[in-house]
Amino acid sequence: MLIEFSVTNFKSIHSKQTLSMVASSICELQEQNCFMTAEKGLPPLLRSIVIYGPNASGKSNLLETMNFMENFVTESSKEGQEGESIDVKPFLFNSISQTEPSEFEVLFLQEGIRYQYGFAVNSTRVTHEWLIAYPEGRSQRWFEREYNTTTLQENWYFGSKLKGNKTLLQQATRSNALFLSTAVQLNNEQLKPVYNWFHQKLRTIPMTSIFSSYSTTMCKTDIGRKRVLELLNAADLSITDLKVEIKKFASTDVPSDIPEPLKEYLCKALDGKEQPEIKFLHTMVGSNELVPLELSEESVGTRKLFGLAGHWLNVIDKGCVLFVDELNNSMHPKMVRFLISMINNPEINKNNAQLIFSTHDTSLLDNELFRRDQIWFTEKDASNSTKLYPLSDFTPRKNEALEKGYLNGRYGAIPYIGEIRF
Repeated sequence: MLIEFSVTNFKSIHSKQTLSMVASSICELQEQNCFMTAEKGLPPLLRSIVIYGPNASGKSNLLETMNFMENFVTESSKEGQEGESIDVKPFLFNSISQTEPSEFEVLFLQEGIRYQYGFAVNSTRVTHEWLIAYPEGRSQRWFEREYNTTTLQENWYFGSKLKGNKTLLQQATRSNALFLSTAVQLNNEQLKPVYNWFHQKLRTIPMTSIFSSYSTTMCKTDIGRKRVLELLNAADLSITDLKVEIKKFASTDVPSDIPEPLKEYLCKALDGKEQPEIKFLHTMVGSNELVPLELSEESVGTRKLFGLAGHWLNVIDKGCVLFVDELNNSMHPKMVRFLISMINNPEINKNNAQLIFSTHDTSLLDNELFRRDQIWFTEKDASNSTKLYPLSDFTPRKNEALEKGYLNGRYGAIPYIGEIRF
């Protein structure tokens, strides 16, 4: 379960920005959109957050923060060698920040324990990394490393509560890799829950490149097929059934809208391999005959929803944290509202999965769907840096028309449209 995350000096983000899933004291939709955790004294957490803002305001960069953390935690100790660069992008509109590290921190609950984990990196090395655990609510600093730019040496601290051969783990950690990742690769059991939160509980999906393979694989079982079909038809898609067929991969199966290098890689990796292919069965009007359609023959919105369906169901089943950029992309607002309602419904979302997504769909600015602390905005300041803030910073009247207020500029985070002269 995500409590909050913070990022500093990453892409369009200069000063520290924090997104919090901690519910405020307002009473709106408390039973539906909030949930209590097992940790004593921790306030309720939000099931979902929506982020609005004009184009190029930093919404995608904010969500990419967690994608970067996920990839760096799970891959830094396995991929690359000592001396290889780290693909991190600092804020470029400031001469000082260009040379400073980017910093990331996340607070989360995993297996009944609260953790506070973070790191700072530049293009050449990890400059700072730390982990604080709170078993039974009591703070324990398990480890910390920090690079001293004066002595050009790393200073290490290990708490007495951290188990294992700490000297061996320290020596095995490359300057461009995380200690957390290295320790888990070397079978440190104590740190596995922290690593597994990134590896198993954190999901990041860009709506511009959703593949159908996950949902198709789920449809190979009767139970999975029925669940995906139920989700699709709840969105009024009128699909009679789904059928999975096995076929050999061909280069024409690769979507045309993906980057050429990725297309070449997929063609080479999958050449000649068998793969499942989904068919959508529709009932012909006036008879019981079923007409099969390829995925490519369905509408873009149907393809998007099908691509999301397997992920959505899996996230709800396992209580994951899901980040989706531009959830409204090619889908009807009612489809999007339906997906959000699944997350916000405690009868469906029994394992307290959480959703953080960006959108331009202002019809979702509805106080019957979201609390004020679930609606966040991004906008650029005078230095071209992203600022993040919640609607709860304002005091909209009860039952105020939030969509109208936003479009009228009452909460900021809208584009300025100037005149054009030819």
